[in-house]
Amino acid sequence: MTERSTRPPGSFASRNGWDVDFPVFADIALPTYVGQATYCKRDLVTDPAELARRAPDAAILGAPFDDGVSYRPGARFGPRAIRQATYTDGDHSLQLDVVLWDELDVVDAGDANVVPAWLERGHAMIYRKVAEVAASGAVPFVLGGDHSITWPSASAVADAVAPRTIGIVHFDAHADTADRDFGVLAGHGTPMRRLIESGAVAGRNFVQVGLRGYWPDQKVFSWMQAQGMRWHKMREIEERGAEAVLDDAIAEALDGPDLIYLSLDIDVVDPGMAPGTGTPEPGGLLSREILRAVRRIVGQVDLAAMDVVEVSPPYDQSEVTAMLAHRTVLEALSALAVKKRDGRTVRHPRGDR
Repeated sequence: MTERSTRPPGSFASRNGWDVDFPVFADIALPTYVGQATYCKRDLVTDPAELARRAPDAAILGAPFDDGVSYRPGARFGPRAIRQATYTDGDHSLQLDVVLWDELDVVDAGDANVVPAWLERGHAMIYRKVAEVAASGAVPFVLGGDHSITWPSASAVADAVAPRTIGIVHFDAHADTADRDFGVLAGHGTPMRRLIESGAVAGRNFVQVGLRGYWPDQKVFSWMQAQGMRWHKMREIEERGAEAVLDDAIAEALDGPDLIYLSLDIDVVDPGMAPGTGTPEPGGLLSREILRAVRRIVGQVDLAAMDVVEVSPPYDQSEVTAMLAHRTVLEALSALAVKKRDGRTVRHPRGDR
């Protein structure tokens, strides 16, 4: 409580008891469903100059874009749904025993300035928004959006941290290394190939986890192998266990690049636990497995940025997919908070190279 309300004029207020000196709660103390829908009710800081002055540890930003989808649409509504999935105002992580907001300064930087049906402009606006956040030294957390947004997002991060290099740890049911989606170079099935071909990320610095289903074909896997990419299919996770595979994935991620960009397609999770997505694949990870994976990876690598993509609210049930996506970001932030509490580096300012 920060102040007292002024008594409204008029007889009806007096008659109905509405002129009582009721307390007024600070925005941060209101229920999560009241007020502006920022991520976890963090401060909204959209101006690049203000972002640079504040120099937060991390910044949430939205990429409400799904012009790259090949099947079910709706991921453009993902950023808003993920933000609105803040159902608790607690900040004590029981998994990591850290009080998140006591340790980490996080802001919501708003959304990229995208409009529908203009793919090239959309990707350019996403690149620029991520670049603004990265220029402040904050770790960007990008809420998608379809997976095509990883091409401009990771490219912006690669530019921001150069000459240091980034690798990508990519959780997904699909490899997203096609040359084209129905003749289009910038679809949601192509971003990882575009990143490699453009030179933003070296092929050997890619680690993929959770691949399953019936795509891509062997020709695409041959291309991936020629680039030095490394991957772990769901079959391997079923046979060896998630922890053993995660051990290998982390070791591979640390082998080469200076920093890691974590890209999480929500369809890596079984559709029974994350139905709200555009291209669901049965037989995926459990929600607790992906949350533990995020905590471990962020705790062990030097995180450059993270995105969570392919949340499609029109296909969700009881917001379970949006809540899971929200929680993956919260777990990553909590892992960063542990690092900062322990005196380890979290931010990546441009001069720190």
